[in-house]
Order: sequence, then structure tokens, then C-alpha cells
Amino acid sequence: MPSTDTPDDSLSTALEHSLASAALEHRSLREQVADVIRERIVTGDLAPGTRLVERTLAEKLGVSRVPVRDALHQLHGEGFLTQESRSGMVVTSIDRRMVEELFDVREALEVLGVRQAAERATPAQIQQLRAELEGSAAALRRGDTDAFDAFNRRFHDLLNEMADNATLAMIMQPLAGRLRWLLGQNQDGARMQAEHAELYEAIAAGDTERATAAARSHVHSSRELAFEVLYPDAGEVTQ
Repeated sequence: MPSTDTPDDSLSTALEHSLASAALEHRSLREQVADVIRERIVTGDLAPGTRLVERTLAEKLGVSRVPVRDALHQLHGEGFLTQESRSGMVVTSIDRRMVEELFDVREALEVLGVRQAAERATPAQIQQLRAELEGSAAALRRGDTDAFDAFNRRFHDLLNEMADNATLAMIMQPLAGRLRWLLGQNQDGARMQAEHAELYEAIAAGDTERATAAARSHVHSSRELAFEVLYPDAGEVTQ
């Protein structure tokens, strides 16, 4: 297994930024360490199979081993890490079946959330959703991939907020990182932008049927594109 090889300054700087926001959010050091490691997994900086050494991470992050140990256990519970007898904690390898299951769950939850967003969204939320959509369009035109991804994450976060469903939010929370990882597999920016525009138009019109159909189509499209990236020789995708 490869060892943790994220540069010291990258991890420590990320933790500094996280701690700065934590002061306002009253979040624990364990949560901040978990956020930093989770982000590295979601973005692919820590690849599947990477071994995470508690002592090494503590040194790189500039914290004691206790919050690192607690963060690793949290990420293990979220499914990002796997406990192996000889290697300790390693980044979970995501196989085809797991990806299929994640898309099945994403479809069920996202279709529900979008339908409720179309029913419950306020004018201010619709205006904000449009701003995120316009921001991603501008980022796509100038070829700014990082900004495009950030706008799209906020677009989806806002959809969840607009649904105004506390139970749905509670179910989505532990899945958020893995669902973000799925979103990152969609590399067709123009297609994603067009699908988000259709979602926006349906929600702005309060058309629940159109919004539901757009959400389901968006998930199916994302599934197809993700499998083309992850398993190019695997054949047809089941939906």
C-alpha cells in the first residue's frame, strides 16, 4: 500500500483555513481534521488504497494524535476508510457495485429533494440558485474548473436547503462526501450546466413534475458519465 504522501504544507494550510472558520461554527478539532482528510479523499489527492498513518498525519497537521485518531474513526464510520489488519486505516477502494448503490441512493434522495424544492423554494432562494447557475456558466466559459466545481457544489447544497426537509438533510449529511465524489466524476461541464439550467427553470416555475423528471435525468446522465470515466471497458450501465 502507498503511504500518505500529501505535502506537509498542504495539509497544515488546509487545517489552518478550516480552524479559522471553525471559530465561528464552534466545531471540534476532530471535525476539522476529519474535514481536511475527507476533502483530500473526495478530490482524489488521497487515492484508494492509501495507508493513513496516525503519527504521520498528526505531525503534518501540527496537532496531537488524539484528534487524528478520532477523525480516522469518524471517517471509517462514514465509509471513507477501511480497517485492514496489517496496514491499519486505508482509503476505501470504491468498486463498481458501491458506485451503483451510491447512484441508486442519490437518485432516490435527489429526486425527492428537487420535488420539494420546487414546492417550497422562496423567491430569495430561487434568486440565489440563479446566481450560482450564472457563476458556473461564467466559470465554464473561462475554463476555470475549480470555480466551476465550487459553484456546482453550492448549487446542489442550495437545492437541499430549498427542500426544507430536516429528515432528508439528516440522511444526506453522512453521504455528502461520497456524493460529492460522484459529482466529481462528471467531466462534461457543458452537459452538467445544461442540466442544472433545466433544474433551475423547473424549480423557478414551481413545476414539480418537470423538476422531478429533470432531477432523474440528471442523475442518470451523471451515472453514465461516471461509469465511462471509472469503468471504460465495463459495458452498458444499468439504471
